[in-house]
Amino acid sequence: MASEEKVKEKQVDPLTLQVPEILSILPLHGFVFYPGMGFPLQIGSDSSKKLIDDALLGDRMIGLVPSRIEKSGKDDITPKDLYGTGVVGYIHKLTKAEEGYYQVLVSGTKKIETVEYIETEPYLKAKVQEIPMVVVEDKKIEALILNVRNQFLKLVKLTQLPQEMATTVNALADPFHIAFLVSSQLNLKIADEQEILELLDVDELLHRVARELTKRLETVEMSQELQESIKKDMDGKQREFFLRQQLKAIRKELGEGDEDKVEVKELRERIAEKKLSPEAEKVVEKELGRLERISPSSPEYTVSRNYIDWILDLPWMDSTIDTLDLDLAEKDLDRDHYGLHKIKKRILEFLAVRKLKDDMHGPILCFAGPPGVGKTSLGQSIARTMNRKFVRMALGGMRDEAEIRGHRRTYIGALPGRIIQSLKKAGSNNPVFLLDEVDKLGSDFRGDPSSALLEVLDPEQNFTFTDHYLDIEFDLSRVMFIATANVLDTIPGPLRDRMEIVDLSGYTEQEKVAIARRHLLGKQLEAHALSEDDLDIPEETMVALSRSYTREAGVRNLERQIAAVCRGVAAEIARGRTDKRVVMPDDLHDFLGPIRFFPEMKARTWGPGLATGLAWTPVGGQILFIETSSMKGRGGLTLTGKLGDVMKESATAALTYIRSHAKELNIDEDVFSATDLHVHVPEGAIPKDGPSAGVAMVNSLVSVITGKAVRQDVAMTGEITLRGDVLPVGGIAEKVLAALRAGIRELILPVLNEKDVLEIPEDVREGVIFHYPHTIEEALEFALEKGADK
Repeated sequence: MASEEKVKEKQVDPLTLQVPEILSILPLHGFVFYPGMGFPLQIGSDSSKKLIDDALLGDRMIGLVPSRIEKSGKDDITPKDLYGTGVVGYIHKLTKAEEGYYQVLVSGTKKIETVEYIETEPYLKAKVQEIPMVVVEDKKIEALILNVRNQFLKLVKLTQLPQEMATTVNALADPFHIAFLVSSQLNLKIADEQEILELLDVDELLHRVARELTKRLETVEMSQELQESIKKDMDGKQREFFLRQQLKAIRKELGEGDEDKVEVKELRERIAEKKLSPEAEKVVEKELGRLERISPSSPEYTVSRNYIDWILDLPWMDSTIDTLDLDLAEKDLDRDHYGLHKIKKRILEFLAVRKLKDDMHGPILCFAGPPGVGKTSLGQSIARTMNRKFVRMALGGMRDEAEIRGHRRTYIGALPGRIIQSLKKAGSNNPVFLLDEVDKLGSDFRGDPSSALLEVLDPEQNFTFTDHYLDIEFDLSRVMFIATANVLDTIPGPLRDRMEIVDLSGYTEQEKVAIARRHLLGKQLEAHALSEDDLDIPEETMVALSRSYTREAGVRNLERQIAAVCRGVAAEIARGRTDKRVVMPDDLHDFLGPIRFFPEMKARTWGPGLATGLAWTPVGGQILFIETSSMKGRGGLTLTGKLGDVMKESATAALTYIRSHAKELNIDEDVFSATDLHVHVPEGAIPKDGPSAGVAMVNSLVSVITGKAVRQDVAMTGEITLRGDVLPVGGIAEKVLAALRAGIRELILPVLNEKDVLEIPEDVREGVIFHYPHTIEEALEFALEKGADK
């Protein structure tokens, strides 16, 4: 039990005390304190505890004034947040709890009005004046008091209010105290309670309390009538149940047909026709026997019937026959998608093994890549190629584990999870199942869906997947699961470990143009009621469209720009144009407006201190410029451009390496003590982080210190160490494509990333020069121009 510190209670009659001119004001949150009331207050904030301590050293009187706003959790109440009328409170006793709060016994004495607030720190103080509570004795007041007492006694009998409350009201003589005590027990809103406190005329006060008391009585009486009605209704349903049971027995004696038996008979016929797993057949037979014993009027009957329907609707043993002609499958994949050789090769390998081994488990693939490169459409194409059903489940923003595993049947409105629902929709136990945006799963108090997917995406476990609603093992091993993701970092490690990651890098300019000509243009012509006789976009126009109006890894924006051109041509035809429209590069301005993207390299004023780095983002690769300037100073280093901690550490490590190897780099060591360096990464509104800019930062710093410019036609990436090693980084394919989009065809990459370059298609690597330095010195040798830049 927590120890408590008590302040001795002072024996004083508060009603005899005079109201001081200045009072410390304690704001009240969520209730109104009336004169004549007394109960403990719990004080938690530091300023309020300071107020109580000071009041105990004085006359123990404080002002209790209600707040107009709900408590915000902060001690930030201002005078404008408080009502103008309150009560003088007298502190009888203080108990200090070990948990840090005060338990204060206070009684309300007289009404006051705050005239002016004179202090706000450390707590509120105000000039106040007493509001007299004048009692006029006449028959009308006595009649109102009698009415309030009788009505309140009635309310006490109808509710759970203690009988002592009615006794207290009968014992009170002051009409103000009677009205205030009754008002405090009516569960009124704060604004209504404050209005009652502010009433000056006792006649008006008793009338107002009598009206609120009558409203409360009417609500309580109506609630009790409703409760009795519900009870009667339940009794009626029970009587109906027994009557139906008697009617059922009478029909049985008379040999008449039973509708229930007809329904059960139909279900038995469905069970006989349906191919079920042994466990499912056992469970459905048991549930059907239970259904026969339940009255159709019972809610349990519907729950049981729905459960049987779900079991009979699922494709326990129903499969589609795979198309295992590899040549035909390869043609289908090439027709639907341009490029993507790695994924096509993986699918053909699966079909080849499937052709040799019929009971092979379905693979668990994860297509990882930037938006718009065809991950979702590729899943549809695979299903069509294999002659399988296709189902898609969007996982983005999913936070409830029950979405995967379903709800248990004990809950009202329970349903199976989305896995089982999708299989019912597919009507096959071996569809291509696309789990879209697996990297955007969430978790909260309802569970972690990514953990529920661990069983689904494990070929060693998913043949016994159990949904909470069905509570029967369902074999998912024949399903071909394909997950899609933009980034892999947000996927939990155990889930990522269960999937075979297949990376989809962004498209090159040539691939974008080919995709636009083969797929996107025809799709948009059909969408805008045009034909090839109405519009033609030549290849050079597609190149200009891709290069000057889009900058992305995928082709979504490119398709939007083609759609804009189609809309423009459709508008021309609607105005009477009859000949074929051939859109040339110079015509794009008329449809799409000014050029949106210019070659970044041409927009830069080149010179010492500027280096071109390579970065990777969830939407693809991009080039990153590192700028360094020097000025007279004392050896300081300034970093700007909204850089993350890791990137800042890379810049510090780069400078440390240069200073520690100044002699090898032919740099005068005195330069560092007399020079300040400023490293800036443009596009300062965009956050940047990661270690892969280390090589570019070293080159930028060495360039500005030595006066040798970094080659403008070279881009670089790589992490550095203080010992001068160049370490590998990720996203090589995306970074290479970003350099090619910028017109750079000579790259400096870490030597351990050479294996990643070999995975890039050969036609993309053609004509590109790759340098693979082991050390920072080798990287500087490749990147810096020979001789000083005058």
